[in-house]
Amino acid sequence: MILKIVYIANIIVAGWIGITSLFYPKTAASSIFENVYSNSEFIRLIGALWLSIAILSGFGLFRPQSFSPVLVLQLVYKSAWLLVVALPAIINQTPYPKGMAGFFVIWVVVLPFVIPWNYLFSN
Repeated sequence: MILKIVYIANIIVAGWIGITSLFYPKTAASSIFENVYSNSEFIRLIGALWLSIAILSGFGLFRPQSFSPVLVLQLVYKSAWLLVVALPAIINQTPYPKGMAGFFVIWVVVLPFVIPWNYLFSN
């Protein structure tokens, strides 16, 4: 049941961010990225990733364990972004999207307890 809740959250949040970033990149630059990053094709690329996560999470509602690798992907890229982008920005007191960072921290803390590791590493 908890996996389905995570997938639903992904559908809502990643879906909204994905659609906004792909089709309304100026809006995404100001709202999601808090004007830290300028409107560019980079925002659309990130939107494609997040919309893909939302779509795969939709499939995950029907086969939760089979689609759990999408959660591993999220854990890896969110952790990497926090370590390589957000943490140095905090240390150097430079701008970064604080709302995104906060959401990423929550997800990085929650996902290791939700991902069905035994299923993923079983024969």
